[in-house]
Amino acid sequence: MRIYGIVGYKNAGKTGLMERLVTEITGRGFSVSTLKHAHHSFDVDHPGKDSYRHRQAGAHQVLLSSRQRWALMTELRDAAEPSLGELLTRLDPVDLVLVEGYKRDTHAKVEAHRAETGNPLIARSDSTIRAIASDVPLQADQPVFDLNDTKAVADFILREVGL
Repeated sequence: MRIYGIVGYKNAGKTGLMERLVTEITGRGFSVSTLKHAHHSFDVDHPGKDSYRHRQAGAHQVLLSSRQRWALMTELRDAAEPSLGELLTRLDPVDLVLVEGYKRDTHAKVEAHRAETGNPLIARSDSTIRAIASDVPLQADQPVFDLNDTKAVADFILREVGL
């Protein structure tokens, strides 16, 4: 399975770029899955729902299924957060997995950058960043794409992974 990352600081445009890339790449006939790292506690379930009640009662895993989709939730309790590699083994095979976050991992990445955030480029100190998608022109050692030129970013990623 091929993986490619999208990283950047908060409000840099990562999620919007991910969304556009999924649309662009699946539109070309490739299968794509996504994996997103959250730095905070999150819940995909809601109090009062049966599956929430199962988790609250102590279930390690709860699988929720319907005609449209299924979701497997695993409670870590006091266990360590799984690594990116461990999580990738839980995905069904696809042509490409786009990973949002996990900027410290060693997979290749595109950095999303918005000048208005005032943050420095991660790419200047991270050799795993192969390109930058920015809302302003930049001088960098890596290729720089317009943050909204989804086709060019997709072309770059697909070339990088051999698709």
